[in-house]
Amino acid sequence: MSLTAELRLQIENDIKDNKVMLYIKGTPQSPLCGFSARVVQMLDYHGVKYGFKNILEDEELREGIKEFTEWPTIPQVFIAGEFIGGCDILTELSQNGELEKLLGK
Repeated sequence: MSLTAELRLQIENDIKDNKVMLYIKGTPQSPLCGFSARVVQMLDYHGVKYGFKNILEDEELREGIKEFTEWPTIPQVFIAGEFIGGCDILTELSQNGELEKLLGK
């Protein structure tokens, strides 16, 4: 499957419209994998507002976001328009204090 121009635009708009954008399995209220739950927990801990898309509801988005970022796993986090990474990277940034800086806290 290739990333369509329409899907690319949708992703770019999601990222532009939300200072923090999260692509996860499930929703923040009901994450459907441990990694998604951990990322939600970290973001909620910092009290930031964020947009999200449940990639399980849209197979095209599920594959398209991986192609867009050239990153094979979900969840995926963007902050201020920049792709940050997934759960492991966010955990590391949280532990070393960098996440707070990225979030402007």
